[in-house]
Amino acid sequence: MSKITCISPIDGSVYAERSCLTATDARRKVDAAAKAQKAWADLPLAERVAFVQKAVAYIGETQPRMVTELAHQMGRPVRYGGEFGGFEERASYMASIAGDALAPILIEESDHFLRKIEREPMGVVLVVAPWNYPYMTAINTVAPALMAGNSVVLKHASQTLLVVDHLA
Repeated sequence: MSKITCISPIDGSVYAERSCLTATDARRKVDAAAKAQKAWADLPLAERVAFVQKAVAYIGETQPRMVTELAHQMGRPVRYGGEFGGFEERASYMASIAGDALAPILIEESDHFLRKIEREPMGVVLVVAPWNYPYMTAINTVAPALMAGNSVVLKHASQTLLVVDHLA
């Protein structure tokens, strides 16, 4: 079985390895995400937003893990403290606008017609996140997808393998 290897820029050592998914394993993960999505979409928006905010808070509580892992995976100096500030700021902003952004748009309301556009989840969203600012770039798509009632399959760059574990 093939492996994805993260070589640490600190000392050239192997920092993390993951087995590549087979096509069958990948399909199972997407199928599981599709199955979970239906129940997730049935939750009220406020509950989905609260779950995302709770996950963001957990990442904040474990920020030392973020700092250490980013240093070893991509060489970001620990003095920069990871990227939780921007990660939290982006997620909080999306949570604050979710109600308005996902609200129905009234087109016409008259004695004869009620025309509106309603938002519906799309299903499973695939997010392929890059290695640079791996938390912030992932949250830009993961948070709104989840808040909108979709499920997410996240694939991170090989240089930031452990970010997806932390986010999961």
